[in-house]
Amino acid sequence: MNDSYARGATEPALIEQTIGDFFDAMVARQPEALALVSRHEGVRLSYGELRQQANRLASALLRAGLQPGERIGIWSHNNLAWVLMQIATAKAGLVLVNINPAYRTSEVEYALNKVGCKALVTMPRFKTSEYLAMLRELGAARLPDLKNIWWIDAPGAADEAGPDIATDRFSQLLASGDAADPRVAQVQATLRATDPINIQFTSGTTGFPKGATLTHRNILNNGYFIGECMKLGPEDRLCIPVPMYHCFGMVLGNLACLTHGSAIVYPNDGFDPLLTLEAVQAERCTGLHGVPTMFIAELDHPRFAEFDLSSLRTGIMAGTACPIEVMKRVVDRMHLGEITIAYGMTETSPVSCQSSTDTPLERRVSTVGTVQPHLEVKIVDPESGATVPRGQPGELCTRGYSVMHGYWDDEAKTREAIDAEGWMHTGDLATMDDEGYVNIVGRIKDMVIRGGENIYPREIEEFLYRHPQVQDVQVVGLPDRKYGEELCAWIIPKPGQQPTEADIRAFCQGQIAHYKVPKYIRFVDAFPMTVTGKIQKYRIRDQMAEELGLQAEKTA
Repeated sequence: MNDSYARGATEPALIEQTIGDFFDAMVARQPEALALVSRHEGVRLSYGELRQQANRLASALLRAGLQPGERIGIWSHNNLAWVLMQIATAKAGLVLVNINPAYRTSEVEYALNKVGCKALVTMPRFKTSEYLAMLRELGAARLPDLKNIWWIDAPGAADEAGPDIATDRFSQLLASGDAADPRVAQVQATLRATDPINIQFTSGTTGFPKGATLTHRNILNNGYFIGECMKLGPEDRLCIPVPMYHCFGMVLGNLACLTHGSAIVYPNDGFDPLLTLEAVQAERCTGLHGVPTMFIAELDHPRFAEFDLSSLRTGIMAGTACPIEVMKRVVDRMHLGEITIAYGMTETSPVSCQSSTDTPLERRVSTVGTVQPHLEVKIVDPESGATVPRGQPGELCTRGYSVMHGYWDDEAKTREAIDAEGWMHTGDLATMDDEGYVNIVGRIKDMVIRGGENIYPREIEEFLYRHPQVQDVQVVGLPDRKYGEELCAWIIPKPGQQPTEADIRAFCQGQIAHYKVPKYIRFVDAFPMTVTGKIQKYRIRDQMAEELGLQAEKTA
C-alpha cells in the first residue's frame, strides 16, 4: 500500500475490565510484590498495602457524600495521595479531574467550575504556589459546586486556614475510611469500562483549556500497551519524575506499571535532576521516563558521573520532539539501550505511536515508532482531507479505542477534533515511511512558510543540535514583510560555552539551504515551558515579535 495509512496489531485482545477490577486481579496474583516507592515521603508499599490504602480512600470518599459520576479534583505534584486518588476514584466511580499545579487563581476557578467539581484534594503549597491561599481568595461564592477541600498534610503538620468551604486534612479523610464501606465493592461491580473516569485539561495556546474526558477503557488499555512496548514485568522498577497531573505520569507511568506488576518510583514531588539520579541508583531502577529537557538536565548535571545507572534498561522519552543527538547520549551514557519513544496527545489517552525496545536505534532516534495495537493512523492533506502518499507530510489522524469520550460539556469543540468517521485530528504534521514508521515534523501551526518554501522548524533544530556548543534549541517563524516569515532560533549554550551568532551561521553555511538559516539568533538561559516540559513556542514568537517591533500578525 502506497498510502500513509497503518493499522496496529489485534493481539493481545483489548482489556474490557475497569481499572479497579484489573488492579484487584493484579494484587491477587502478587500481593507481596513492591508496588510504590515515594522517596521524598519515605513511603514503600506492596501491592496488597497499596490496595488496602486505596480501598480506605474509596470508602472515605463515598462516606463523605460523593456519588458515582461526580467530579473530584486533584491539584498536586507527585506523591502517595495522587496515586491513591487515581485508584480509589476508579473504584468508587468518581471522575478524577487533574488540575495543573502551575494554574493560578482564574485558571483553577475556570477548571473547577467548568466540570462542576464537588470536592478537591490539594497540596497546601509548593514553592511559590500557595494553593490554599488561592482557594481562600476565590471562596464559596466563586466556586459554587465545590463542597469539600482536603489538603495533603505531612505527619505533624500545623493546621492550615482554608477557604469558606469545608476544609480538612487528607490524613483525616483517609482515617474516616478505616472501617471498609460495603458500597465500594457494590459500586465497583456496577461500573463499565466505557464509563468516563478522568478529565484532563489540554493546555491550549489560545482560548480556555478544554477538558478531555477519558474512560477506564481509554487509559487502562493505553497504559497496558505502553508497558508491553517497554517489555515491563514484576521485576521492573520505573523511575517517574514526570508529573502525574499529565497523561505522561499517570498513564505512561502509573498505569504502565500497575498493568504489569512493576514498581512505581517517585524520586520527588517536582522534577529535580539530582534526586532523579539518586533514586535510579538507590532503587536500582530499570526504567526512567522524561521529556528531553529532563534527560538533558540529568546528563549535564555536574555530579552525573558519580551515579551508577547500570540497572537502567528502558523508559520513555516523550512530551515533545526528541532530539536525535540527545537520544544518542541517553542510550550511550545512561545505559538506556531499550529506551522507547512515544507519541500522542491527551485526547488519545495519550499514546498512538511508539517504538519498541528492539526497534533499530537509527529508527528509534529518528521516528516515533509505529502505530499501537488496536489503533489506526493515517496522514492526510490538511486542506483536502485525502490520505497522502508515503513519505509526504500531512496531518496525522488516529482512530480506535484510545480516542477520548469527548471534551467535557463542549460538543462543538469535540466535533471539530473528531470527525464523523471517528478520526481524531491531531494538528501535528507527520510523514510515514514504507515500513510504517511515523515521524513528526512539526505542528501545522508551527510550519514556517518563507517566500513560498515550507520549512519545518524540527529539521533546523535537529541540525543545530549537532553544534558542539549547543545544549538545546528552538526554532520559530516570525512575521516578515518581504518573505512572509523568517526563522528565529533560541539557543541554550552548553555550560561554560559562549557561541556567537557568527559561529552558528558558519556552522550552517553550505550544510543547509540558505533559506533555512535562521535570520534571528538569540542565546538564552531557558525556554518558556508548561509544567510538563512542553516548550511554548508561541511565547517565544510573541516575545521576539515585540522585541523586534515586527507587525502584529503573529503566527500563533
